[in-house]
Amino acid sequence: MPKPQGLLTIDQLREAVEQETIETIIVAFTDHYGRLVGKRFDADFFVEDIYKHGTHSCNYLLTTDMEMEPVPGYTFANWELGYGDFHLVPDFSTLRVAAWLDRTAMVICDVKNEKTHEYIDLAPRSLLRKQLKRAAQDGFEILAASELEYYLFENSFRDANAMGYQQLQPVGWYIEDYHILQGTRTEPFNAAARRYLKQSGIPVENSKGEWGLGQHELNVRYAEILDMADRHVVYKQCLKEVADAMGWSITFMAKFAADRAGSSCHIHISLWKDGESAFAGDNQFGPVKCTDTFRWFLGGCIAHAPDVMVFYAPTINSYKRYVDGSWAPTRLAWSYDNRTAGFRVVGQGKSLRIECRIPGADCNPYLAFAGLLACGLEGIEKQIEPPTIFEGDIYAAAHLPRVPYTLAEAITIFANSPFAKRAFGDDVVEHYTHFYRSEQAAYNSSVTDWERKRYFERI
Repeated sequence: MPKPQGLLTIDQLREAVEQETIETIIVAFTDHYGRLVGKRFDADFFVEDIYKHGTHSCNYLLTTDMEMEPVPGYTFANWELGYGDFHLVPDFSTLRVAAWLDRTAMVICDVKNEKTHEYIDLAPRSLLRKQLKRAAQDGFEILAASELEYYLFENSFRDANAMGYQQLQPVGWYIEDYHILQGTRTEPFNAAARRYLKQSGIPVENSKGEWGLGQHELNVRYAEILDMADRHVVYKQCLKEVADAMGWSITFMAKFAADRAGSSCHIHISLWKDGESAFAGDNQFGPVKCTDTFRWFLGGCIAHAPDVMVFYAPTINSYKRYVDGSWAPTRLAWSYDNRTAGFRVVGQGKSLRIECRIPGADCNPYLAFAGLLACGLEGIEKQIEPPTIFEGDIYAAAHLPRVPYTLAEAITIFANSPFAKRAFGDDVVEHYTHFYRSEQAAYNSSVTDWERKRYFERI
C-alpha cells in the first residue's frame, strides 16, 4: 500500500520544523482507559533531543483511575516505591501531522523500563506487541479494522458537564441510519473529521448515520493490527478535539442512554502468511470455504471470549449495551453475515475475515485487539473446534452461552482464567484485575440518578 498522506519521516519533520509549519510535537501513549497521555514538545527541541533519546513520564499513569488519582494496591508503582519514571520511546512509524491542530505533529510511544530498556508488559501497546510476536513465530501477519460508533451533541463538553449530562441536544431529531438528508446536517463535523483524519495519515472509507438519535459511524481503512490500533486512538482524539473546537460534544460511551442504541467497536480480523490469506481455503465449513487455521482461530475466539471480556467491555457502562434485539451481541455464537452473532463471518476468498461484534466503543483498542488475537492464536495452537454455525435470530436462542452480564462477573472470570495467565502473564492479570476491581469499587460507592429517581420519595 502507498504511504498514507500525513505520515512523516524524521527528515520531513525536520524540514517542516525549519519552515515553521510544525511548531509542536505531541508525544503520547495510552493509559488503561485508552486515553492519550503524554507531553507537548517544542518542535526544535524535539528534533534536537527527543528524537534521539525519547522522554520520560511518571509511572503512576499506569495506576490511576479516571480522575487521575493514584490508586493504592498496585505492585508495579505505588507510594512506597516513590512513583518513579518509565521511558517513552517514540515509534516513528506513527509520526504524523495532527491536521486538526495548529502546526502540530504527533508520535505514539512504546513504554519501556528505564534500566533494562525492555517493553513494560503492563502497558497496553506492549500487550498487543506480545501477541504479535507470538503470531510472527508462526509466520502470521495480522490485518484488522475497528469500526467505531459515537453520539454527537450540539452542546459543548463544558456545557454538557454543567448540565449533568442531562437533556443534551442531539445533532439530529430523528433516527438517521443511512439517511442522507439528516446526515447532511452533521457534515460540518463529519466532513471535517474525514478530512483531518486523511490529512493525518489515517485513510478514511466512509461515514454514515447510525441507528441511534444523533449516532454516527466513521470507518477508516484496515491496516496491520498495531497500525490499526494506533489509528483508532488518534481517530478518537481527533474527533473529540474537533467537536470541542466546534462547541459540540461527542461520546464513545458504550451505552449513552437506556432507550438508545449502544455504540460498538466491531473488530474485523484476518491472518496472512507469505502474502496470502491464511483463512481462505478449500475446506467446506458451513457456507464458508476456509482453512483449518480459520476454523481453529474462530474456535479459540468463541471459546475464550469470556476470559478477555474485560478487554472488550472495560467499564460498568459497557454491560448496559448487551440487550437482546439491540444490535449488540448477547450470545457466543458465529454465523455468516448475521448481525445478531457475537462473531459474524464475512467475505470469501482473500476477503474472508471474522468480525467480533462484542467490544463497545469504550474499549482500549490495544487491549481489545490483544485479547482477540490471543484467543485466536490459542485456538490454532490447541486446535479448538468452533460450534456449529447458527442460522437465524441468535437473540432468540436462549440455550446458547451468553456474554458475561456485568463487569464484576467478567473480572472474576479474567482473574481466575488459566488461559489469560498463559497468554498475558500472571503479573498482567494481577495488574488489570486490580484496575478493573478499582473501577467496580468506584461505582459501588457512588449514588446514581437512577437511585434518586427511584427512591427519593417512594422508599
